[in-house]
This record gives sequence, C-alpha cells and structure tokens, in this order.
Amino acid sequence: MGADGWPRRVLLVGAVLVAWPVHAQERGPGYSLYGTPGLVDMPTGFAAPDADLATTIGGFRGDLRTTLTFQVTPRISGSYRYAGLDENTYTPTLGRPSDRLVFDRSFDLRLLVLPETELRPAITVGLQDLAGTGKLSSEYIVASKQLTRVMDVTVGLGWGRLGSYNSIGSTGTRSQDTLGEGGVPSYDQWFRGDVALFGGIGLQLSERVRAELEYSSDAYADAVAGGELDRRTPWNAGLEYRFDGGTRLSVMALHGDKVAAQLTFVTNPKAAPLAGGREEAPLPVIRRTPEAIADTSWTEAPAPGIADALAAALGRDGLVFEGLDLSPRKATLRFENPRFGAPAQALGRAARSMARVLPASVEVFELVPVSDGLALSTVTLRRSDVEDFEFRDADAMNARVAVQDAAATARPIAETRYPAFSWSLEPYVQTGFFDPDRPIRLDLGVRARAAFRPTANTKIAGAVVKRIAGNLADTPADNSGDLPPVRTNFPSYLTDGDPGMEYLTAAVFSRPAPDIYARGTVGYLESMFGGVSAEVLWKPVDSRLGIGLELNRVRQRDFDRRFGFQDYEVTTGHLSAYYDFGTGIYGQIDAGRYLAGDEGATFTLAREFNNGWQVSAFATFTDASAEDFGEGSFDKGILLRIPTSWVAGQADRSSFNLDLRPIQRNGGARLNVRDRLYPKVRDFHRARVDDSFGRFWR
Repeated sequence: MGADGWPRRVLLVGAVLVAWPVHAQERGPGYSLYGTPGLVDMPTGFAAPDADLATTIGGFRGDLRTTLTFQVTPRISGSYRYAGLDENTYTPTLGRPSDRLVFDRSFDLRLLVLPETELRPAITVGLQDLAGTGKLSSEYIVASKQLTRVMDVTVGLGWGRLGSYNSIGSTGTRSQDTLGEGGVPSYDQWFRGDVALFGGIGLQLSERVRAELEYSSDAYADAVAGGELDRRTPWNAGLEYRFDGGTRLSVMALHGDKVAAQLTFVTNPKAAPLAGGREEAPLPVIRRTPEAIADTSWTEAPAPGIADALAAALGRDGLVFEGLDLSPRKATLRFENPRFGAPAQALGRAARSMARVLPASVEVFELVPVSDGLALSTVTLRRSDVEDFEFRDADAMNARVAVQDAAATARPIAETRYPAFSWSLEPYVQTGFFDPDRPIRLDLGVRARAAFRPTANTKIAGAVVKRIAGNLADTPADNSGDLPPVRTNFPSYLTDGDPGMEYLTAAVFSRPAPDIYARGTVGYLESMFGGVSAEVLWKPVDSRLGIGLELNRVRQRDFDRRFGFQDYEVTTGHLSAYYDFGTGIYGQIDAGRYLAGDEGATFTLAREFNNGWQVSAFATFTDASAEDFGEGSFDKGILLRIPTSWVAGQADRSSFNLDLRPIQRNGGARLNVRDRLYPKVRDFHRARVDDSFGRFWR
C-alpha cells in the first residue's frame, strides 16, 4: 500500500471504534500545531469552553510554535503565536545550509458563527496571522459535527496557506509576497486567491486518549523549497493523551516525513485550582432581640471602645478601620480593603463586623470603602437584612443594597489613623519576551518599598530594586528610526542603575465635586522618567461610562536611576474613555500624546473575572510611521493578570502580571505613573459590586 493508502486502514479501524461504548471527553476540543482548536494542522469548527486559556508548545525540527489562545467569549477567541522557522524555510532562496531559527509573531481571530445543534454542525470563520509578516497567514470557513459520543468530523475551505494544496478554485488575486509589513493587517488579501478543501475525523479511543486523521490543504511550499520537508502525502495523523490538571501531550505524523510533538496546557480563570479556597470562614451574624433594638440608652453614656472593637473585628478579616460616625440608628464606617479582590466580599465582611460589634439599636449601615483617602462610594444596607438574608441567595440581598456617590457622606477619620508608615521587602520577576536572539529573558531581584501617609489623602512613596540574577539587561538596544529613545534604552537602566531607585513620589488625592476624583503626583514617577503628573476622572457610581484626563510634564532620568536627569523633556497626556460592557468585559480608549512626541490612541479590550483574573489586549496607533517605529509597525500586546489568591486559595489582592508585548519600541510609549484613578475608583461602583455580589456572604 502506498503513502496515500495507509490512512484507509485507519479509517476502517475508526469505523469499528464508532460503536465502542466509550464516553467522550468533556474537556473541550483538541488544539492543532497552530495552537487553535483543531486536528493536527487543520482547524475545526468547535470552540473551546468560555474563558479557556490554552498554551501550546510544539512543532518539529525547523518549525517550532508557541501559541496562547484565549476564548474571549463563548463565540470569539484570539491567539498570539511566536513561531521559530528555519532560516531556509523563512527565506527559501537563501541558498546555503543553516540551523538558525528566524522568529515570527502572529495574531489570530476566530468567530463561532453557528454553534452546534443536534442537526447542525458548528461553523467557524477564522483569520490566521492577520497582522504579521504573512508567513503563516490564511483564512478559513470550517464546519465540525459530533456524530457519535466518540467520533467527530470536520470539513472546511481554506485560503492562503490553507489554500495552497490541490485548490478547487479561486476568489480573486492574492499577493505572492508572503513577507508583508509586520504588524499591519492585510485586509485586501483576506479570503482572496486559491481556495482548497481540508477535513478530518477525531476518535475518542478512551477517556484520556484521542486519535485524529486529517487531509491537509497546506502545501508547506517554503519548507519544501528550503529542503526542510519532503511532503509525500497530504495526510496527517495524531494521537493525544490528556493528563489530569489540563495538561496534554500530542504526537503527530506529518506528510509522511516528519514526527511532531506538542505540549498543551489548558486552564480556565473561572475554575480555581483549589475548589472552595482555603480562606477562613466569616463569623456568623448575631441576631438582635426586639428589646435590644428599642434600647437607645447607650447614647446617654456611650460605652468606651466601640471603635476599637470594630477596628479589631475588621482587622481579623484583613480590612483596615478608617473611621466611624455613630448615632442611635445609623453608623457610617470608612474602611480600606487591602485584601479581597471581590469588592462585594469586602462589603460582606465589613457588614458582619458591624452587626457583631455595634449597639443593637443601630439599624442603618453606611459602608464607605476608601483608597488613598478617596471615598469610592457609599453602600447603604439595613442591619435587619443582614440578619434575615444571611442564609439566602446573594441576589436577594443585593436587591436591598444601595450604592451611591460618597461625596456628601460623613467623613469620620480616627484620630490615631494618621500619620501612618508601611514598608515591605519582596522578590520580583521582570520579563522580556520575543527578542529574535533569545525569545525569553527575565530578571530576578529584590524590591524594597516604603510609604508614608501624613494625612488620609496624601502619600509619599518610593521603591529601590536590586537585580540578583537574569539576562534582561543583555537585550540589544535598537534605537533605529527617528523617534527619541524613550524606551529602547531600557537595558542601560538595568545595568547602570543596579541597584536603583524605581520611583520616589509625593501624591495628593481629592474629591473636588460629586462624581469627580483627582490626583496630583510629583517626583521620580517611574524608572525612566520624572516630573509632574495630574489627573481628573468623572465616574458616577451607577454609570458604566467614565471619562478621564491626564497631563504630564516629564524629563528622562539618568541611566543610574538616582537623582539626575538627561536633557530630553516632553509634555504628554491623554483623554481617556472607559466603558464597562457587563459580564466582566470593559473597553478603554486613550487618545493623546506619547513620550516620544507621537500622537494617536490606544485601544484596550479586557475581560475581568470576579476572582481577579484579567486578560486584555491592546493596540496603539500613532502618527509615527512604520519606518520610525521599527519592527512591528505599531505597539500591541496581550496582558495577563493572575491573582495570587487564585493559586493560593486565600484572599489576597496581589497578582503576577505578564506583559506579552511582541516588542517594546519608542512609538506609542506611555508614562508608567502609579495610582491612576480608574482602576482604583471602579472597584466599589455599582457594576463591580453587582458582578461580584455572589461572594457577599463568603
């Protein structure tokens, strides 16, 4: 039997296995070598479960791919890929042997147009490498159907790379120059050129093992021309084994010539590794008697220590007592929440503490969460509701809670609260990705922080860092183009400024009017720039929209990160619009002037989960030309925020932030000033309280 004949044997065995009584795996689709839902190399129409985050690392000699794919919504997914291609494959006309890999970055988008039903297949439209060099670019329309519990089938139409073998027609002219301008979407090429059929089957051999067979429409023209692949057959086959915890191992036979392997790691931010968490349970609510409720005699001779007892009760839950205004029927509590990522959980713990400590006649609770002296909102509830609804659904309690602006609310501040001093010593990890010479660079070090707060709304803060080990400083500084080197000289800050002062600032925060928040900061604002920064934010508590304005006058710091400055000085600032779309999705547009003097806008779309996880994507377009910007053409990237509490199972607002930026250039560079208002303010506004209210009783 020839090279094209062996798949028939597999199909015959597969037909027998269809009747085998094995339960299909219910943990989402397989992932192809491109890191998207697929078979071996070809995509399928299936979508991953909502919020699945998959990282794939795989390939074969001369073709290595690492892909991060996030199921943004039940129908939309996005992927970021970093592929290393043999130099002969990347440039087939090289004409000489080479073992060097050339790294190529690409983005994908997939839309599930129609979900699968009992009679209809799942139909997906995809754009692969939509804004890269074009080496991997293709578009496809694909349908997949689960025929039985153990067998699914896929058939699709592909363009670009997926239309390069055995085409069945054409839909116009497509450029043959695959090395496009990196970072610029080639709209005029989408769904143009030769179109070809692809397809395959998947077989669930057991609960953990899945087999796949596909007919590939990818000719691998560059790899063949470069002598890296001998494409003997269009058929590929794969075998996948799924371990516990979301890890998968796949082995594939490609085109009768290569054996590929892939590791896949799948997680879902909505599912914590430790079910239920490990944080301590809240104290139960103490129900009052009717006689105690009516007794207000305590006001004639107030018992000492009520405020101290409430501060101690809050401290048990990691909340910080700020002040208390107490009357016979109402209490106003100001507190800070340095612990809980879900704002409603902090409100629930504070309400329980008030119900246990305050005199029984106090019926109305006003909770005022505070950050850096800013009263973020006034959350009003009745004590009797806390008693009656403790063991009922959280939504029932939420319906009885009012969230209002706090500008007119009483502003009690404990006499002993300020001045206050705090400090910490902690390790840090600083990463750098996608350098063509070394894809992953990182530094490990120690950061010493300190903060002095003379009053509730003023703060003097600083940090010193010392690098212990790493290679991030070895990144070559590429100052090509005509833009000032506002970011590309960062290796000099890491070498000359070790140890160095990361920041040293004095800041003041205020509420000049209802719905208005303000910040002023002066000092060494970040590692590379110092100066003056001012910000004002309009954000009503019950509105999903926020508008902010920030202005900065800054000068570039000396490389030693001490107190000196260089000559470069610039005025930068942005007008920002923020919108919460609900269900954890919000968008942000920042329009204005950047550090290099270029002007434009940054567009950000983020999905945030109640446990603190956040996945966001951004793109910045300015009037700097692609030539001035350099490799990548414009700034874009993916940001991951992974909360410590998700891993440890205990409430903690700290997080590990991962910046997957293809390349850091000077264009579109924004000042990294601390304490920007919108992330601080929105936490205790109506939308965030509603989204997290399921944790009110936790």
